[in-house]
Amino acid sequence: MLSNIFGRGKKEPPAPSTQESIQQLRETEDMLVKKQEFLEKKINGEVVTAKKHGTKNKRLALHALKRKKQYEKQLDHIDGVLTQIEYQRQTLENASTNAEVLTVMGAAAKAMKAAHNDMDIDQVHDLMEDISEQQEISNEIADAISNPVGVGSEFDEDELLKELEELEQEELDKQLLDVKPVPAAADKLPEVPSTVLPSSSRRTGKRQDSDDLNELEAWAAS
Repeated sequence: MLSNIFGRGKKEPPAPSTQESIQQLRETEDMLVKKQEFLEKKINGEVVTAKKHGTKNKRLALHALKRKKQYEKQLDHIDGVLTQIEYQRQTLENASTNAEVLTVMGAAAKAMKAAHNDMDIDQVHDLMEDISEQQEISNEIADAISNPVGVGSEFDEDELLKELEELEQEELDKQLLDVKPVPAAADKLPEVPSTVLPSSSRRTGKRQDSDDLNELEAWAAS
């Protein structure tokens, strides 16, 4: 009863969710921005009033400047509050994003774990060995199908090679026997030409006669 009188028995309201808090901060930001715009208009209005009465009514001009200073003070206060609220909202949004990322990562980890529950590393190795073995069997079957049974297996390769050599030797002997003899006309020597020797031979004889004449003249002079 005493706790009810002093208010200790009252339950605290549940804390708002992250999205609710972010929404409230945004609404507060919008309200403060509107108040900023209102104060800026008031400040501009007081400046106009001060200029209007600056030379005619000094007292009214001073009152306008005082009100301008009050509005500027309120505007500075709102600027500080707005900066703090923006920072708090951004921090809360980052925290919400991180929480969502962690939730997704946790769900992915659980899904991966569930997918691996039915898997065993030994079973995986056994499965891969079975696949490799079946591939080898498949290759052997393909090779067996591509090589027809009984074709060429009843012949001895050495005997075939020997027969091939005999055929080649027989062909070579035949080519040697077919060589034609050299015609008899090829053994005759060429006949002696009956025509006059070329001019080069005559020039050689004249040169010899000239040499003999020179020798006689040299002997006579001595």
